[in-house]
Amino acid sequence: MSRRIKRTDPKPRSRDERKESRPFKARSAKTAGPRPGGKPGGSKPPRFAGERAERRAPKARLEKAELERAAPEKPVEALLPAKVQTVKVTADENNMRVDRFLEARFPGLSFSHIQRVVRKGELRVDGKRVDSKDRLEEGQSVRIPPLKLDTPKAVGELSEAAQKTLKTLKEMTIFEDDDVLVLNKPAGLAVQGGSGMTRHIDQMLEVMRDSKGQKPRLVHRIDRETSGCLLVAKTRFAASHLTGAFRSRSARKTYWALVPGLPKPKQGRISTFLAKEESEDDTIMRIAQHGDEGASHAVTYYAVVETAGNKLTWVSLKPVTGRTHQLRAHMEHIGHPIVGDPKYFNIENWQLPGGLQNRLHLLARRIVIPHPRGGVIDATAPLPPHMQQSWNLLGLDASRFDPIENAPEE
Repeated sequence: MSRRIKRTDPKPRSRDERKESRPFKARSAKTAGPRPGGKPGGSKPPRFAGERAERRAPKARLEKAELERAAPEKPVEALLPAKVQTVKVTADENNMRVDRFLEARFPGLSFSHIQRVVRKGELRVDGKRVDSKDRLEEGQSVRIPPLKLDTPKAVGELSEAAQKTLKTLKEMTIFEDDDVLVLNKPAGLAVQGGSGMTRHIDQMLEVMRDSKGQKPRLVHRIDRETSGCLLVAKTRFAASHLTGAFRSRSARKTYWALVPGLPKPKQGRISTFLAKEESEDDTIMRIAQHGDEGASHAVTYYAVVETAGNKLTWVSLKPVTGRTHQLRAHMEHIGHPIVGDPKYFNIENWQLPGGLQNRLHLLARRIVIPHPRGGVIDATAPLPPHMQQSWNLLGLDASRFDPIENAPEE
């Protein structure tokens, strides 16, 4: 007959459970102390401890994984640097201002904090104090002090309107990589905003901001009614190199236009000074003299590609300089303004042939420019719909050889 023994444990445990609760690691007799609720001294060698550990390991790993999933995520601030560190200026950060460098590296950093650490000399470049407007060079060492960071704003999902804008930009894209974007800008869409302008390329690029808040940058412009190749830099590194290429005239641009009459000679060079002339209603570029206020030298090469009964001519243009309305003003200057130009077409009693649309017949056909990371960007835009219609009606062959290829670069 068995006797029931009243236990003091809060919960009865079986013999196997008591064994399972013992630690796996054996303790020596010299270091072992009395176990709570057990006998003083050592314990028996854990003959089967290894086997029990192997049996329990999968269960322990599962419990640990469940705990990790249930644990709250670490706050963003804890993941951001909060101690002194030294970093190298990358190629993408070359020529970047010190304050812009910190903004790009640490999006949560406030403007006032940036100014304070720079002003106090806590931030050093190659061991020297700098000003917030100083520019960095690739390879320099930047000592960054502990920073007080605000939580960066999470990048939310694009709205339905923003998604449509992004899709439109993708449909315009002729060429794209990590640094550069070439768009086929449609006629009628402005590159930058102006009075009463609500939609333009610069505004549309807002939907392409990256996780650091940086958006692609325009590196040149084409007129609102001109269609074709528009180059955009996706990184600061690319923007610096591409704008430098335009300044040094390393970029080669080719335009196609439709003009009345037949230019003579069939290939030539137009060299004038241009100055801006503004009125209450409009702004145009006029032919100026050397030394006139605001006058800039402008050079354009032109070449006849094909004619349509000597009434209309397809010309190819290569601007050496990049003045406002340069091609339009130069073609008007030699007596062959571009068809559909509302500013510079002033031939009296000239009738637009039937079937042709009265829109600017000017296309930024091709751009060739050194790529920021080596090699060459070579992008070509197709004829816009209104020009394609004119080419078809006039029997012009868009696949003909373009003689402007042989024009000088200067």
